[in-house]
Amino acid sequence: MRDGEAVGISPSTLGSVVPKSPAPTCPRHSPTPLDCGMGWERESGARKQPFPVPPRFFVNFEVGQGPGADVAFHFNPRFDGWDKVVFNSQQDGKWGNEEKKRSMPFRKGSAFELVIMVMPEHYKVVVNGDPFYEFGHRIPVQMVTHLKVDGDLTLQSINFIGGQPPKHDKFLSMNGPPGCHPLTGRLQGGLLARRTIVIKGYVPPTGKSFVINFKVGSSGDVALHINPRLTEGTVVRNAFLKGAWGPEERKISHNPFGPGQFFDLSIRCGMDRFKVYANGQHLFDFSHRLSAFQGVDTLEIQGDVTLSYVQI
Repeated sequence: MRDGEAVGISPSTLGSVVPKSPAPTCPRHSPTPLDCGMGWERESGARKQPFPVPPRFFVNFEVGQGPGADVAFHFNPRFDGWDKVVFNSQQDGKWGNEEKKRSMPFRKGSAFELVIMVMPEHYKVVVNGDPFYEFGHRIPVQMVTHLKVDGDLTLQSINFIGGQPPKHDKFLSMNGPPGCHPLTGRLQGGLLARRTIVIKGYVPPTGKSFVINFKVGSSGDVALHINPRLTEGTVVRNAFLKGAWGPEERKISHNPFGPGQFFDLSIRCGMDRFKVYANGQHLFDFSHRLSAFQGVDTLEIQGDVTLSYVQI
């Protein structure tokens, strides 16, 4: 792990804290190598007793894996009647001095977004977009290799900003350093109906605009142009056919893109239109202007955006 990287748990409906009763099925997450980008493994199992201990969960940044692994950063919300969040580290099997904040940013049964940014001198914790705590480094961040999440919560996604993209045929390679832009990827087999593209990323605090283009490589036609313009507070859609732009579409019910915000975009190609969802909510439809949309074979992403995950 390097300074400036961030872990997002995670942008749309994120995770949710499991209510205290009755005893639910609770996912348990094995340590995740941070050098893989954004993959993680999960196994599920029911707890054997109805919460003899008040609900809690934790996020660990670990050095190696296994019971004896050092913990560079331990983030531990506890619902114990004196609701608080505990921060600590563990070295050579011994916990360090505990830091606490008697303020609970999570609510049982509610979704949340947790972002942990690795800064030069501390971990910066942001919950639901609000700065929450800073924990000074006790173990060099360069030694951290795994992320572990466990306890009374349900995870929906984990994103790593700045990690290496996973090596898999369904993931597009990125031009430039990990987590960087621009991205140009080939859509093998063309853009068929019912195909869905998933794009997750982060808009920098100084971001002004970025674009997502679904192109026909041979002609340069753009079947769908998505252009979030942060300075205008809108998301422009258009098509570029035979050397000319068509009429813009701008109407949206909400704008999911903002400076310093994560986003989770799902773009589904249908027979007569694109359907686009952002952070789990419908954002807009865009009727096909290019009748032969199956010829779209290139995905371009450019501008003020940091990509964490692209799946085709």
